[in-house]
Amino acid sequence: MPESLPLPAPAATGQPRPASLTDLFWSFTWLALQGFGGVLAIVQRELVEKKQWLTREQFLEDWAVAQILPGPNVVNLSLMIGDRYFGLRGALVALAGMLTFPLLIVLALAAVFTGISDSPGAQGALRGMGAVAAGLITATGLKLISALKTNVLGRAVCWALAVLTFIAVALLHVPLIWVLLGLGGLAWAWAYRQLGRSALAGTKP
Repeated sequence: MPESLPLPAPAATGQPRPASLTDLFWSFTWLALQGFGGVLAIVQRELVEKKQWLTREQFLEDWAVAQILPGPNVVNLSLMIGDRYFGLRGALVALAGMLTFPLLIVLALAAVFTGISDSPGAQGALRGMGAVAAGLITATGLKLISALKTNVLGRAVCWALAVLTFIAVALLHVPLIWVLLGLGGLAWAWAYRQLGRSALAGTKP
């Protein structure tokens, strides 16, 4: 039996990729250092719009996987991208880039914030930053809507799932694990059906 052919590397398809492990490390370090208050917006801008390591469709797919895995979403994404280009070494280097300098900064800020955490000014600043973070996430979601045009689920189903997820999480306060198992399971089953129909249509003469 002949050996299966390897998947084409991103470079073979003309899509930009990290030049080296060093490039990967500093790219994720810079990404992490910008991620105050709304990391999703920063990740999408850096990886999709600036570096173009991912298309919008690829970003949505990878981010969806990163969200359902345990742990911080962006850390999961960094592991996935690092592994895709450089294997285990890339995953570890990307993770180091995400965590090294931000960890040092957070420890320093925690030491400083301990003395002013009860200050009304500090509490007001945190509430204001929370509102900005929500706006950043909303803006990024709106920018990614166009990627749903080519989603295998179909635009109507995508919108229906988005609305049902919002209702379940924001209004009914359903635990996330049940939302993932329920609506996520329905989305998986529908996508599997659509992909099967597409494959069947492609084999017909």
